[in-house]
Amino acid sequence: MIPAVDSLLKYENPVLVSQKSLQDLPVKVSPQHPTGSSPVPPPPKPKCPIADANREKTEEILHAILPPREWTEGNKLWVQRVSSSPGTRMDVIKLQEQLDLKLQQRQARETGICPVRRELYSQCFDELIRQETISCAERGLLLLRVRDEIRMCMAAYQTLYESSVAFGIRKVLQSEEGKNNMEKQIQHLENEKRVLQLQVKELQAECEAIQLRERERRDVEEKKHMEEIEFLKRTNQQLKYQLAGITQKK
Repeated sequence: MIPAVDSLLKYENPVLVSQKSLQDLPVKVSPQHPTGSSPVPPPPKPKCPIADANREKTEEILHAILPPREWTEGNKLWVQRVSSSPGTRMDVIKLQEQLDLKLQQRQARETGICPVRRELYSQCFDELIRQETISCAERGLLLLRVRDEIRMCMAAYQTLYESSVAFGIRKVLQSEEGKNNMEKQIQHLENEKRVLQLQVKELQAECEAIQLRERERRDVEEKKHMEEIEFLKRTNQQLKYQLAGITQKK
């Protein structure tokens, strides 16, 4: 069974191509008709060689622009070429209706990036190229250049998009890795801060103990010093009394 082609590009009926070579095929000789037994057919009407050459050239250009489809089914090879019939105004109207219908059936998005919409519009543009190539080969070649330029720009944009996505993913991974490192560093610094705070509290307690001990020692030394001063004052007063008594006796 020949698979149906679901495309906006107009194709001819598929043709079965035998995979055997001509040497393997048996040679069939057409039987000779006896002379005079049947009437001789009239010669074919002469054709215009210029028109045939132009048509063949146009078909050659058309098949070069839009290559035929090929597929295998069992041991049979099928080939389907694009149609060489010229397009009419009704064909264009029908093409527009088919485009709108397929966009609706395949649920293509109206905005943004949509592979389905891009594929359908590409098929529609190929059909327009086919129709214009049959009417004017030069116009078809020019439209081919436009199509190839559009595809090249789309491929460049797609490559740029993929590279930007990859760059963004790398940056996200780097930021996550940097975030983990920063979190580890923050945890380490917080632990170090707690250790230092404990050391500060211990040093403050030790400093307060030293200050209290030094204050008590200073109070003891001051009390001892005041007692010595009082003792020396009393001794000095007694010596003065003794000296005054001795002076009066003389």
